[in-house]
Amino acid sequence: MPLRSRRLALLALFVLPTALAAQAPRPLAVDDLFAIRRVADPQISPEGAWVAYAVTETRLADDKSETRVWMVPRAGGEAVPLTRTGSSASRPRWSPDGKYLAFLAARDTAKTQVWVLDRRGGEAWAITDVKQGVSSYDWSPDGSRLLLAILDPEEADSAAKKSKTPKPWVIDRLQFKRDGEGYLTGSRRTHYYLFDVASKRTTQITSGDTDDSQGTWSPDGRRVAFVSNRTDNPDGNENTDIWVVAADNADSGRTMVRITDNPGPDESPAWAPDGKTIAYVGNTKPELMWYAVNGLWVAPAAGGAPRSLTPDLDRNVSSARFSSDGRSVFVRIEDSGEDHLARVDAATGRVTRVVAGAVSVGAFDVARDGTPVALVNRLDRPAEVHVIEGAGSRALTGVNDSLFGQIRLGEVRAVRFPSADGTEVEAFVYLPAGYEQGRRYPTLLRLHGGPVAQYGHSFNFEAHLFAANGYVVITPNPRGSSGYGEAFSRAIFADWGTKDFQDVMAGVDHAVAQGWSDPDRLGVGGWSYGGILTNYVITQTDRFKGAVSGASEVLYVANYGHDHYQLQWELELGLPWTNRAAWERISPFNNVEKIVTPTLVMGGEHDWNVPIVNSEQLYQSLRRLGRTTQLVVYPDQPHGLRVPSYQKDRLERYLGWYGKYVKGQ
Repeated sequence: MPLRSRRLALLALFVLPTALAAQAPRPLAVDDLFAIRRVADPQISPEGAWVAYAVTETRLADDKSETRVWMVPRAGGEAVPLTRTGSSASRPRWSPDGKYLAFLAARDTAKTQVWVLDRRGGEAWAITDVKQGVSSYDWSPDGSRLLLAILDPEEADSAAKKSKTPKPWVIDRLQFKRDGEGYLTGSRRTHYYLFDVASKRTTQITSGDTDDSQGTWSPDGRRVAFVSNRTDNPDGNENTDIWVVAADNADSGRTMVRITDNPGPDESPAWAPDGKTIAYVGNTKPELMWYAVNGLWVAPAAGGAPRSLTPDLDRNVSSARFSSDGRSVFVRIEDSGEDHLARVDAATGRVTRVVAGAVSVGAFDVARDGTPVALVNRLDRPAEVHVIEGAGSRALTGVNDSLFGQIRLGEVRAVRFPSADGTEVEAFVYLPAGYEQGRRYPTLLRLHGGPVAQYGHSFNFEAHLFAANGYVVITPNPRGSSGYGEAFSRAIFADWGTKDFQDVMAGVDHAVAQGWSDPDRLGVGGWSYGGILTNYVITQTDRFKGAVSGASEVLYVANYGHDHYQLQWELELGLPWTNRAAWERISPFNNVEKIVTPTLVMGGEHDWNVPIVNSEQLYQSLRRLGRTTQLVVYPDQPHGLRVPSYQKDRLERYLGWYGKYVKGQ
């Protein structure tokens, strides 16, 4: 062989393995959270050929996220960006003739307006100019008008504008604060307006000392259905009803009709194509709050007795939407760690699962020919837009395919096991990539919020991240979780930290019995109710080497009048000055001396969902007792951390704390 050929052959021996190594899948890393693009709100065009959707990207370098609107052919093909970079756009909606696509954006102004673009090309333009901005909108069936949701304008105060000192908050409402919103002062409410596209004239059609939401046009464009709590004391109950108002109401109130009279919350109104019937989601047991199952109902649009379509379905339904022929209603059904898309016969109530199995179906839309498009989430992939064809689905987007082509994820197993009293419990167990049978791994018990929520067949970044760092991760759905029927959910009503504690510990015992988990290297943690349940765990057992209590509570009476759950506390525990024993009985604070687990305590400074005061009390108590602990408070943050760098910091602190105390690094 010539010398030059030998050199080339020798060089290839080095270059080829290096190239292959560069292409080999790698473990998931913290920064991958910000590389994942989040898909939302699929909307199919009137002729059914295109699907518009929103994609959110995060720029960690400048601590910001940006959402753009895209569209993709329903038949499959390359996606087309519709909105520019540099400003966010959301809520894409096609005009009824399919020529235009509208969206919400705050371009060139601090207030959000409705923008419109010609799908054939060209720049978008703002079609509305509302001083206080637009919260939501929908096209009328003929495209001549928009239904706008607008917050009442602020009262003029020339003196306050000249002063640099903020005005005091003056409050007289029973519900006087809300996480992410702050103090609820004055009488500003969200109401509906009609906007005439040609004349630009805006007419208010609802009013009053109540908020209106979920407005939707009747098929003939003459009426609007919406959701509102118009009782005498809307802050003292959850009695939202479906109302119908004439589109030419001009705010007189004379043409408003109350469609439902259920004392619980009714929502998600959907018109039948003939305009005679409205389907909706209702909860008929307001005394059980979120522990009760939401069912599907239909009622005459002119008023009359409602009828339940799902009286025997012991599962939550949501997002009602009539089929184009009016014979059925599409809904999502939450079922045993899965989220299905189903079709309910409008006459018989017969339920047909259109998309079922090991998936989680999110937002969806239905074409005029009856074909649904939906977000489909899996254990190994975030949501993508799918078109539903027969018994299967076909992905239209793959916005994260390139990223996940570089990443190796571990196996996820859905398992079931008996709790202490024999109740069957489900959990998802994440195994490290490269898991070796017979080897026991350090294990994290990660608990979900709620308590009425569930882990499902959807992508769980945190669990995969922990697995990528060598942990077995157990994510259980204990009693209180929402996908297993009303009795399963209400089992912890006014009795937190008992049956759900038994259930999650049974999950740990199952993982140890299977040979996956090292019983001497266990960690526990969660956020919101996941943090609360963590507090119950570490006050009842010393089996865990490290804990993370995120946005949690320990002394519940301290939250009354400080968080935004005044109504829910009273329904579940009664008034604290008349039923104090119930409040104290379930407060982990009263067992804080039993905590020996090193505990990282975290929360947002301005969290009014689960206020930081309880995290501070937990931390102070542990420090006073001489336990190993640390408090991390994220400045200006509500219940869910909004700043990307804070989200990264939280994940890194999770790994650091568990690494030190669970792995012993």
